[in-house]
Amino acid sequence: MSSLLQSVGNGTPYSSSTSVSRLILLVGHGSREEAANKEFETLVDSYRELCPEIQIAHCYVELARPFLADALDEWARTAAEIVVVPLFLFAAGHTKNDIPLAISQARSRHPHVRFRAARALGVHPNLVEIANEQIRAMEPNSDPSRTAVVVVGRGSSDPDANGEFCKLVRLLSESNKFSWVMPSFIGVTRPLFKDAIELIARHRPERILVVPYFLFGGRLLDQLESQVKEFSERYPWIRTRTGHPLGVHAKLLELLSERVQEVVEERAVLPCDTCQYRVPIAGVAEQVGGLKSLLWSLRHMLTHSTAMPHVHAHAPLRKHVLVCTNIDCAARGSITLLSALRRLLKKAGKTREIRVTRTMCMGRCGEGPTVAVYPDGVWYRAVQATDAADLVHEHLLHDRLVARLVDNIMQ
Repeated sequence: MSSLLQSVGNGTPYSSSTSVSRLILLVGHGSREEAANKEFETLVDSYRELCPEIQIAHCYVELARPFLADALDEWARTAAEIVVVPLFLFAAGHTKNDIPLAISQARSRHPHVRFRAARALGVHPNLVEIANEQIRAMEPNSDPSRTAVVVVGRGSSDPDANGEFCKLVRLLSESNKFSWVMPSFIGVTRPLFKDAIELIARHRPERILVVPYFLFGGRLLDQLESQVKEFSERYPWIRTRTGHPLGVHAKLLELLSERVQEVVEERAVLPCDTCQYRVPIAGVAEQVGGLKSLLWSLRHMLTHSTAMPHVHAHAPLRKHVLVCTNIDCAARGSITLLSALRRLLKKAGKTREIRVTRTMCMGRCGEGPTVAVYPDGVWYRAVQATDAADLVHEHLLHDRLVARLVDNIMQ
């Protein structure tokens, strides 16, 4: 490793109480899944072992601590220079907006510290080779002419990042002789994986290799594996296999060192670190333009940082129950009904999945108390507190209509 990367520290466990000339700060995305964060931290430890002469720390953009802004403030107390290295496969919102914003704010707070940022990992021969190794390990003796490959990316609202992913998939295709090599995404943009693998199935390959082009595991990988299992049950005659994420690999660590070296030798930096404007593209103009792009990122970081695991973090509601408590329904007992529904759901331990909300007039005066259950679209009329147990145990918990009370079913 070049002497340009050397720091005063000796590469042992890192504490900001020791003054260092240069700190390498590796930035991960962050996950609600502790196992995914552990995978990232394992990579950080592997990089420390590879480069013991470098002072190295890590942080996250969102969902896990330490956050990037906190890490920059912490290390700015003792480091003369901080090199921020984003561990992201492609340059999208986090690397184009969030990281430059955090660095800009840190520069204002710590003018005596030099902050620099490396590029995202991007399209690189090392990553193509890692993906190829994953493919070869899945079916080492398969006939490529009867094998299709579906490569799955995370998906981004940034068209440039999606384009880079498709370029990498094309490089994988060029370096193999598979009948099909198709890009797809697990979310955000199209083609979605579920649609892509259905299209591939129509060409009747003997086997399909699903390649998750993620750095690490986590919820996205769990979601992908669930979709592959569902596909395999519908197409049992197609041999379908799912590979592993890129993970900690010697070639990934080599690329990481290359990105650091580019910054230290001033050959390349994160392109948007000093960018004031973006080039407008139809459909994404709301994120374009210096101040607007920074405000977009600020909102994004705030909402995602507050969404990290805590006592109130839970899945979206499964059902929402609306109970009219306007004067007519209230006179017919809707307040008592509301309390009974909430009490029974609490007893069943379902208050985080099913919410009961009081409403004003729902347009059924004289027919109440009125209760509506969504997303089912089922409206009940003349519901009494004595009916609460049937509503909860039949409809809300077991999806069976309480027929005697049904007023209408909205489609």
